[in-house]
Amino acid sequence: MYKQNPLSHIRVVLSHTTHPGNIGAAARAMKTMGLHHLYLINPRLFPDPQADAMAAGADDVLRDAVVCSSIDEALQGVVFTVAMTARLRDISIEVKTPREAMPLLLQEAATQPVALLFGTEMSGLTNEEMGKAQVLVNIPSHPDFSSLNIAAAVQVVAYELSVAAQSYLPSVPEIHPATHEQVEGFFAHMEKTLFEIGFFTTQNPARLMQRLRRLYARTRLEQEEINILRGILSIATEYNARLRARYQRENTKGTLNDV
Repeated sequence: MYKQNPLSHIRVVLSHTTHPGNIGAAARAMKTMGLHHLYLINPRLFPDPQADAMAAGADDVLRDAVVCSSIDEALQGVVFTVAMTARLRDISIEVKTPREAMPLLLQEAATQPVALLFGTEMSGLTNEEMGKAQVLVNIPSHPDFSSLNIAAAVQVVAYELSVAAQSYLPSVPEIHPATHEQVEGFFAHMEKTLFEIGFFTTQNPARLMQRLRRLYARTRLEQEEINILRGILSIATEYNARLRARYQRENTKGTLNDV
C-alpha cells in the first residue's frame, strides 16, 4: 500500500504528441503543481532540444519520462483513468469538469496508481483510447474556440488537482478496483466469447463493445468480480462447444441413416 502524497501516484499520459515543445511545456506545467510521472505514447520526437527548452527547469520530469509503445503499456497497473476530451461523443462515459473529477482522482490515488490521459494536439484521443477510461473530463471553454493547447490543458488539470489536494482527507477505499490489464483481459475474453456464441451476428461488434465498456466503467470492477465474470464466460464457451459437438454428432448420424 502507498503511504505517500497521492499526487506522487498520478501519471500524466500524453498520447502521440506531435510537437516536442508541447511535451516540455507539459512537463513544466506538471512540476509547478507537484506532479512528476510523465508517460509518453509514441511521441513523434523525443528526446528533443525543443522539449528541453520548453521544460524550463522541469528537466527531471523529462529525464524520468517513460516512453511507451501502446496505451495498454502506459496504463499498466493503473486502477483509475481520467481521459480529457474537447468534444462530447455519441457513445461516451460520464463527463465531468476538472473541479468535479480531480477530488475523485485523488481518492483513488491514495492507494494505487491512477492516470490522466491526454490525446494528440490535432484530433485528441481516439474512441479506443477513450474506452480505456472510467471518467471523461471536459474543460469548460468558449464554444466558438474550445480547443486548448495540450500543455495548457495539463496546466488547468494540474492546478485543479493542487486545489483539491489542499482539502484532501484520506479515507479507506470502499473497493479494491481491478488494474487496467485485468479489466482489458476481461474485455478481450468477453469479445472472444460473444463471437464464439454467435452474439455478434446481428450486432455491430465495435459499437457494442464500446457500450459494454461504458456499462462496466460505471461499476468499477474489482478483481474478484472480474474472476467471477470470466468464469461465467468460460462456462458459456464450454456449453456452446458441447452444443455444437452434439449438433454435429446428430447431424452426422442423420446423414448416415439417409444413406
